[in-house]
Amino acid sequence: MKELRVHNNQAYIILRKFPIIKFEDGNVLNKNKVKAVRDWIRADHVLRDPESFLFCETVTDVEYEEIN
Repeated sequence: MKELRVHNNQAYIILRKFPIIKFEDGNVLNKNKVKAVRDWIRADHVLRDPESFLFCETVTDVEYEEIN
């Protein structure tokens, strides 16, 4: 079952979660590694908590028309 996270009034489905340390070269964050994993997973957004990067899919609002 997928986890749902709301951030700034936007909902995201968490596809994968990786420790931040996996993206560090020494003690420096390598943003190119984060982008490469994001693209590989086909995520469209990345969130960060204190220990991990969360690779997410944005939940889009559904437009609908009520039928009587």
